[in-house]
Amino acid sequence: MTVDTVAYLADFRARYQLPAIIDVHTHFMPDQVMRKVWAYFDTAGPLTGRPWPITYRDDEQVRLKTLRDFGIRAFTSLVYPHKPEMGAWLNDWTAEFAARTPDCLHTATFYPEPDAPRYVREAIEGGARVFKVHIQVGAFSPLDPLLDPVWAILAETGTPVLIHCGSGPAPGEFTGPAPIAELLRRFPTLRLIIAHMGTPEYSEFLDLAEQYPQLYLDTTMVWTDFSEGGAPFPPAERDRLRRFADRILFGSDFPNIPYPYAEAVAALERLDLGPEWLRKVCHDNAAKLFELD
Repeated sequence: MTVDTVAYLADFRARYQLPAIIDVHTHFMPDQVMRKVWAYFDTAGPLTGRPWPITYRDDEQVRLKTLRDFGIRAFTSLVYPHKPEMGAWLNDWTAEFAARTPDCLHTATFYPEPDAPRYVREAIEGGARVFKVHIQVGAFSPLDPLLDPVWAILAETGTPVLIHCGSGPAPGEFTGPAPIAELLRRFPTLRLIIAHMGTPEYSEFLDLAEQYPQLYLDTTMVWTDFSEGGAPFPPAERDRLRRFADRILFGSDFPNIPYPYAEAVAALERLDLGPEWLRKVCHDNAAKLFELD
């Protein structure tokens, strides 16, 4: 879509009487890590599966101003390790970032390694409010025995975990709904947020939401023209979008999106599920989950 994103989002908030938008799926990383991520997208690596231009390739402070200009009230600094001895270092960075960025929800991460329970508990005690796990990039099973004590800590504390576990945009050895179904069977009180609505296994992850009332899903990239071309959301599941109106959270994948930010919000409007649904998804559900005033 060709539109002035700042103006469109200001009008969107006014039309739906939203004080702001909360975006649970944004990426802020150490500069050298972010640039490596962008370089991977530039080469259309095997985990992206297609050309993927970065729309908001700007310095950190410019990106922060951009989100604030869009009317984003709170957001995350999603990071994810792809090897051992990286998780604790990333958590140190996100703690420092959250300390100097009050509108960022203090985010942390982990990797299956013996030290993970220690640094996960330290992150929570230090104020971490949400964890990020990327099964595809990390190339590990959520059922790895090294993670059992980590999941136990997260279940005990009720700390949400935003997990990329669907098989899109390209499948991995451990992606898909089956490992998550087993994980929830073992730790039924885990507060998981399924990234990208579980694309492309939308129906299977919605089935899990039927079974586990503390399971959430985020809207990241779903229903945009970019995603509908490769992994269209099944029209038959539209009614379940209404049923789970209290457990769907807005996410964008900013800054690593191949289209203007406005498209992520316009895609939700096009669903025509009503003002109350949009208010819940774009603000109220996340405000309640993260206890934002």
